[in-house]
Amino acid sequence: MSTVTLSTVTLAAPAAESRPTDPNRLVRFAVQADADPGTLPRVLELFAKRGLVPLSLNSRLLGETLTMEVEMTGMVAAESNHVGNCLRQIPMVLAVAVTERTLPLDLPAAAE
Repeated sequence: MSTVTLSTVTLAAPAAESRPTDPNRLVRFAVQADADPGTLPRVLELFAKRGLVPLSLNSRLLGETLTMEVEMTGMVAAESNHVGNCLRQIPMVLAVAVTERTLPLDLPAAAE
């Protein structure tokens, strides 16, 4: 008779987020790009690989141009500047504008 040993794998909790954040900073990325099926996924990939979910996302097809607006909260200036520069490197992207504003401290925090 053979003996079968079953083992249980216990997954550790994910490490605490280590990137710096600024919860009262809202950044808006306005992107104009060629109307290509791969444009929107490439833009969103830059946020997703950082573990970020946009506060809002709007895209509109106007002729041969796709316009997108992505709003994020919590990004520090160095990170939003880097993402803006990365967006400008995407071949289909024609223009990127990055604007920011400070949210009032008395607004409730976004659900995490």
